Amino acid sequence: MNIMQIFEEVAPQERIAVPYVIAEAGVNHEGSMDIARRLIDEAAEGGADAIKFQTYKAATLASKDSPAYWDTSKEPTRSQYELFKKHDSFWKNEFEALKKHCDAAGIAFMSTPFDVESAHFLNDLMDVFKISSSDITNKPFIEILCDFGKPIILSTGAAHLHEIAEAVEWIEAKGNPLALLHCVLNYPTRDENAALGMIRGLQQHFPQHVIGYSDHTLPDDMHILETATLLGARILEKHFSHDKTLPGNDHYHAMDKEDLKRFYARLERTLASVGDFALRALPEEEPARRNARRSLVAARAIAAGSRITPADLTWKRPAHGISPRNYDEVLTMRARRDIPEDTVLRWSDLDDGEARG
Repeated sequence: MNIMQIFEEVAPQERIAVPYVIAEAGVNHEGSMDIARRLIDEAAEGGADAIKFQTYKAATLASKDSPAYWDTSKEPTRSQYELFKKHDSFWKNEFEALKKHCDAAGIAFMSTPFDVESAHFLNDLMDVFKISSSDITNKPFIEILCDFGKPIILSTGAAHLHEIAEAVEWIEAKGNPLALLHCVLNYPTRDENAALGMIRGLQQHFPQHVIGYSDHTLPDDMHILETATLLGARILEKHFSHDKTLPGNDHYHAMDKEDLKRFYARLERTLASVGDFALRALPEEEPARRNARRSLVAARAIAAGSRITPADLTWKRPAHGISPRNYDEVLTMRARRDIPEDTVLRWSDLDDGEARG
């Protein structure tokens, strides 16, 4: 699936659609090009539409006294600066090489820029810009990214409605197509704190934009992403690792290729059971329509020529005769022949002077 198609399908769908899935590799490559290429290959194997990295330099992202906001029992580094410094070695040349590897693997390349310099060289490598929840109040940076003229995907983690609305106004003023991803900025997010109802809230407040979900829950059986899809998320983003048992950073709450495959298998079964939104009787229900519904039935013997009265009628299964929906019309008619008690009435049994089939 091409991400640009998602921005062309903002109108209500006729059925729940398979979402555009972004495998958020972030910096789980930990500075190794071999691991980064492996992440690309495994994300493609798992079925992701895109793989997304993060592009930053610690010195321009965080001051040296920035405290941790993650689970330090999983990632013991207590300084944002120190953690980011471990993984900020990739720059223009590395991402250009990873873009080529993505093209060969058949998966879209994306990376979230955290500074203006990286945004400029990433602009040549991808079709959309992803803006982190952490930059939702960063007006000058948002406007700079909008000026590249590409669609914007904005995560809304840790934001109140008025902050989301303000960022949306900045982007709308620039005219960029926009997707908003519900997100809980807590690592890992407990299932009961996923707040997936906010997906519907975003749809209600911003119906003109694409709505999706960026997930930080533990993968488990992937039911959180499945539920997000059922609630209408058109873009899904989840951290991705080649080895969930690795210590530190984002491995511990990431999905891997097998989780992705499990998600798609579950979703295929679920969407098959949901079907589309059109209201109709299914072909498989035809036996029930014919046999479980009722017909008008003679409640007593009716003499030929007699006008039909309410006392002459009852309604019983099957629906092989005149439907009870025609009750009032039948009361204006006469018996064309002697009709025995318990006869399932047909139009040929009645006479009003009009031809009946």
